Amino acid sequence: MAGKEFEELGPLIAAIGEEATRLVGGNPDGLYIYIEVFEGVIGASIFRDEGNSVRYFDYDQDFIAAVEDAWYAQEPGKRWSVMEYEVIGKHFDASFAYPEEVDVESFDVDRREIALQKRYGDKPRIYPPISKDAIRWK
Repeated sequence: MAGKEFEELGPLIAAIGEEATRLVGGNPDGLYIYIEVFEGVIGASIFRDEGNSVRYFDYDQDFIAAVEDAWYAQEPGKRWSVMEYEVIGKHFDASFAYPEEVDVESFDVDRREIALQKRYGDKPRIYPPISKDAIRWK
């Protein structure tokens, strides 16, 4: 991303990090966000490296709104399909994959798992407990 594109998209990408920072309790260091988007559908995962483990955090509608703002700010045909976003210290970095590089018309949890394995290896991942109100499929 360069020049004018960064000037326009940079603050919107930063807003995604700000929403994720709020969701993880205010400390963004070690934050890793994996997002897949196609028209009308967003799949996102928020993780934070906690040293000996990696913790998953749920997202909310404000986070999704920030993702939508960034995605729809791009011209159709130039929108990304996958964003990987990380924070180290006080600095963030976002990388993108585009439709010609990856087809996300159907979500593939393997892509996320491959990205997590590459980043964290076998470091244990901690997920929140399943809600007692969750629907269980048989």
